[in-house]
Amino acid sequence: MKTRLVLFVTLCLCSISGLNFATSELKPFTGHTPPLYLESLDGESVDLRDFRSKLLLVNFWATYCPPCRVEIPSMNRLQARMGDDFVILAVNMGESADDVRRFVEEVEPEFRILLDHDGSVLQEWKVFAVPSSFIVDRKGNIRYTLFGATEWDSDEMIALLASLQ
Repeated sequence: MKTRLVLFVTLCLCSISGLNFATSELKPFTGHTPPLYLESLDGESVDLRDFRSKLLLVNFWATYCPPCRVEIPSMNRLQARMGDDFVILAVNMGESADDVRRFVEEVEPEFRILLDHDGSVLQEWKVFAVPSSFIVDRKGNIRYTLFGATEWDSDEMIALLASLQ
C-alpha cells in the first residue's frame, strides 16, 4: 500500500515536473551517496560501487512520465558524446518488467535500465518526483541533483560534466 501511495504521488509530481522542462538545472549536492544495488532489465546485477572510476548519471524514471520520455533522446546523445568513461543508469520506479520492456522497445534508450521493483532504492535516494537525476563523480559522491527533465546534451551540460572528469 505504501509503495502504491508513493507511486501515485510520484505520478502527480511527474505531471508537474514536465512544466519546468526548459528551466530545469542541476543543483549542487552535499551529503552521502545511498547504495544502489539492482537488477537490470537484462537480468544482470548492478552495483553502483562497480562504477567508481566513471562519471555517472543516475536517472529515476517511469513509463507513464511524459518528461521522462522526452529526455531519453538527449540522454542517448549525451552518452555518445561523453564516451566510455561516462555511464547512465536509468532506474525504473516499481513497474513490471514487461511494461518496461515495451517502453524500451518504443523509445530505444542506449544505456542500462535498472528495475526498482519494491521502491526501496527510490526511498533511499529520497526521490519524490520523476524524472529525478543525480550526477555521481568518479569517487562515488553525488555532486549534483536535478528534479525534472532537461536537455542532457546541451553545451552547458557537457561543459559541466567535463569539468568533473
